[in-house]
Amino acid sequence: MDVAGHAEPGITTKELDEVAETQILAHGATPSFKGYSMAGAPPFPGCITTSINEEIVHGIPSARRLKSGDLLKLDIGVLKNGYHGDTAITVYVGKPKPAAVRLANATKMSLKLAIEAIKPGARTGDLGFVIQRYVESQGYSSVRDFVGHGLGRSLHEDPQIPHYGRKGHGIMLQEGMVICLEPMINEGTFRLKIKADKWTAVTADGKLSAQFEHAIAVTSTGAEILSIHESERDFYLGPAQV
Repeated sequence: MDVAGHAEPGITTKELDEVAETQILAHGATPSFKGYSMAGAPPFPGCITTSINEEIVHGIPSARRLKSGDLLKLDIGVLKNGYHGDTAITVYVGKPKPAAVRLANATKMSLKLAIEAIKPGARTGDLGFVIQRYVESQGYSSVRDFVGHGLGRSLHEDPQIPHYGRKGHGIMLQEGMVICLEPMINEGTFRLKIKADKWTAVTADGKLSAQFEHAIAVTSTGAEILSIHESERDFYLGPAQV
């Protein structure tokens, strides 16, 4: 994600949003998030969401400047040729704090393990179970108020996929489905609050949160990550180190 490379101390999140919009338009796509409506909230003003430290998701790009040590979550959606793409990443700004690195690594591993569990016949509860079991074993919690989702001609489609759950429960996956898994993992409680802007979700206890997201196609033999970056291939396609 080119935007992540610009996330350095001193830059504003609005400037990151401008970088993202330039990149999206240059590739003949349009931003899925800009103007997106959610019940009870005004249309989203940015092309990406920029959530910092205790902000879990849906942070609005602004004049806020990044500082060294910030843990930044970037979520981006695009529409091209009638179909949406959606992905998110956690980025270290400047020198990361050890606690932030550990949280981000656990979040990324939980997504990898869930992707490995995808196959025709698996259920959405199986994926949530894998994520919840792993992050709780690391001392973290999985946010319950936001879920993964189907992806296609609409940005958010069925099925909804909680990032916690029980084996054998939920919707059965079928070959040809495209889904997004986007675990949001908190350092403390899974509970959250919504800020006055009606969009930004923050941890209820003010502790850190991390997120990774990929769009994934269910294939006859398992899963294909549609939003994978070259720099991530060794991690997501290699053996899990747990």
